[in-house]
Amino acid sequence: MRILLITPPLTQLNTPYPATAYMKAMLEREGHTVRQRDLGIEVADRVLSEEFLSGIGMNREARLIEPVKRFLRGQDDTLGPRIANRSLLPEGKRFSQLDDDNLEWSFGVSGTTDKAQHLATLFVEEIADYVREHVDEHFDLVRYAEYLSNDAPTFDPLYSELQREPSAVDKIMLALLEAEVSDFKPDRICFTIPFPGCLYGAMRCGQWLKRHTQCTIEFGGGFPNTEWRQLDEPRIYEFCDEVVIDGCKDAVSMCPDYAGLPLDKYLSLVEMTNPMHRLWSQGRWNKMVMAHGCYWHRCAFCDTMLDYIGRYNAPQASTIVDHMERVMEQTGRTGFHFVDEALPPKLLMETSKEILRRRLTVSFWGNIRFEHAYTEELCLLLAEAGMVAVSGGLEVASDRLLKLIDKGVTVKQTVDACRHLRDAGIMVHTYLMYGFPTETLQETVDALETVRQMFDEGIVQSAFWHRYAMTCHSPSGQHPERYGARRTSITPNPFCNNEVDWEPLDGGPQFAYDIDAVGVALRLATYNFMNGLGLDQPVRSWFPIRVPKPTNQASRRL
Repeated sequence: MRILLITPPLTQLNTPYPATAYMKAMLEREGHTVRQRDLGIEVADRVLSEEFLSGIGMNREARLIEPVKRFLRGQDDTLGPRIANRSLLPEGKRFSQLDDDNLEWSFGVSGTTDKAQHLATLFVEEIADYVREHVDEHFDLVRYAEYLSNDAPTFDPLYSELQREPSAVDKIMLALLEAEVSDFKPDRICFTIPFPGCLYGAMRCGQWLKRHTQCTIEFGGGFPNTEWRQLDEPRIYEFCDEVVIDGCKDAVSMCPDYAGLPLDKYLSLVEMTNPMHRLWSQGRWNKMVMAHGCYWHRCAFCDTMLDYIGRYNAPQASTIVDHMERVMEQTGRTGFHFVDEALPPKLLMETSKEILRRRLTVSFWGNIRFEHAYTEELCLLLAEAGMVAVSGGLEVASDRLLKLIDKGVTVKQTVDACRHLRDAGIMVHTYLMYGFPTETLQETVDALETVRQMFDEGIVQSAFWHRYAMTCHSPSGQHPERYGARRTSITPNPFCNNEVDWEPLDGGPQFAYDIDAVGVALRLATYNFMNGLGLDQPVRSWFPIRVPKPTNQASRRL
C-alpha cells in the first residue's frame, strides 16, 4: 500500500514534529511504501517568500525575507551583526515594545547571534501579523485557526468556516497537497493532528481530497485521542473516512525516520528572551521518545486514562542510543528533545552511561518529575552525558495539595532536585498550577513565595503558571468528589470533550476570591523573577486584591 503521512499547518517552524517519522518507520517495516510531508513548514516557506509578500504589498519585507530566512536557517551567520545593530530590518509595533537595557541584559553586546535571531523573529512575526490582519484571519506561525477548534463543544463554527471559499493561504496548502498526491499517487493519506491549531488545516485538506481523489483519509494524533473519544458528529466524515484512536503498541521500539522532510527549511526562532523558552523554538532539535507513557501516571490533574500517558513501555538504553546515532546520521544534528511525558530516572541514567560508553557528543533535554532520584551524583552524570535542561511540574507548591493530587513528591524533594540539577549546570524550568479544588488563597500566596525563593537562590531559571482545568480523562475528572469537587454536567458534547465544568461539593462558587486577578499576579511576578527583578519585593505586592502574608517567608534559603 502507498501511504502518505501529513503534518498539517501548523506545529513548529524550527523542527519537525516526530509523529510521522515514527509512523513511517513502523509502516515501512510492515512492507508499505511511505512518504511524509510537513505542510506546516512548506506553507510557511511559501508565505514567507518574496513572491507572496510582493503580491500583498509588503515590498520592503519581500526584499529582505530571503536573506532573513537564510540567517534563521544557519546558512548565512554573517548577516547577524547587521540585524543585531538594528540597521537592516523595518521595525513595527512588536519592536516598539523592546527595551534596549533588557536586550543588553538578555543578549550582551551588539552583534550576538541570539540577539539577531530574536530581532529576526520579531520581523517574521510582524509579517505574520500583517497576513492575519489583511489576507487570512486564520494565519499564525504556530496555531492555525486554533480558536475554531480549541475546546469546541459543537462542530458548527468550524464546519461553517469550511463551507467558505479557501483563503489565499489555504490555496497554497492545497496546491502543495495536490502536487504531492499527483506525484506519489497514495492509496491512503494519514493526518496527524497533535494540537487544536492543526485541525482546520487537516480538514481543509480532507475536504479537497474527498472531492478530487479516491484515497482513504485517516485523522489521528493527540487532538483526536484527547477530544474525540466520545465523538457524535457525522459531518466529520465529510472530511475523513476514519478516526484513529490510541497509538501503535510497539511504536516505542521504532527509530524515527526523518527522510523526506525538508530539513533545510526549518527556521531557528527566538520568540522570547527567556533561555528556557528559547529551547522550544530555537535550533533544529531531533525529537524522540525515550519511553511510551508515564512511569508514574497517577497525578490527579493529568489525563492518565489515555493510552499515550497511562500505558508505560520502555526499551533498553542501548536501543535508545542506537536510535540516537541513526537519527544523527539522518539529520546531521546532535541535539535531542525527548518528548516523553516524564523521563524515567533509571532509564535516563542508563542511557547517559551508554552515551558516555560510546563516547558520543550530544545535547539533550526533556520533561522530568522532580523526585528524590535526582541526586547530586545522577545530575552530574546527566550533565556529563549532555543534558542541558529539564522541565518539570512543581504544580501546586504545597505539600497538602501535592499529597492530595498524588504527585508523589514534596516541596523539599523538588527543591533538592532542582538544586542538584542547577549545581550540575542543567537549566531548570518548572510548571506551576493554581486554582485546584480546595486550594486556598493562603496556599497560593505561599506557593508564589516558594517560587520567589527558588528564583532568588538560582535553582530555577524559568517558570510558568497554568490555571487548573478539570478534564474528563483525569482522576480529578473521573472522581471529582475525592478532591472536594463535583462536575456540573456529565452529558458529552457532540464534538470535543476534554475540559469539564465543576463546582465545590457544597455547590458554592469555585473560589471565594478573584481567581483571574490571582492568575495575572502570579504570571506578572514570575515574569519579573525570571528577569531578576522584584526578588526583594514582598509577594503580596504583586496582587491587585487583598491577600494574606505568606507563612513560609522566614528563611531566605529553602
